[in-house]
Amino acid sequence: MSKFKLYLKEILVPVVLGGIVGFIISGSMDYNNLAQPPLAPPGWLFPVVWTILYILMGVSYGILKEQNLIDEKINQIYFTQLFVNLLWPIFFFVLKWRLFSIMWIILLAILVAIMIYRFYQKNKVSGLLQIPYLIWTVYATYLNIGIYLLNK
Repeated sequence: MSKFKLYLKEILVPVVLGGIVGFIISGSMDYNNLAQPPLAPPGWLFPVVWTILYILMGVSYGILKEQNLIDEKINQIYFTQLFVNLLWPIFFFVLKWRLFSIMWIILLAILVAIMIYRFYQKNKVSGLLQIPYLIWTVYATYLNIGIYLLNK
């Protein structure tokens, strides 16, 4: 498989799955109607940021795949965090499980930190490319907690 096809495939997996979840939650998005904590971004920013993060996720995984550095631990953490990531907006927006979503996003942050550590062990660039994802997840945790407290 050419490098281009390999990276395209690995980028499309999280981007397409994220797009499907975006479509699923689109009728339930109430973000702009909720009381917001300080420093809350405008709603339009979320799909932009998540698209960038999903692209970085695919590039990081693609780097490992291109260099034949994928093992069971890498696959396990990568796909587990992606699964947890994709369920969070369904819990938060569709089901309105705002308190549960706090616990879920903390789990996601832990999984992303583990993923960064494991990716970094295999390839430094692959790990470092995931730092924005961890920062955004920690920020999203703050937003989740703030929205829960201000809207309960």
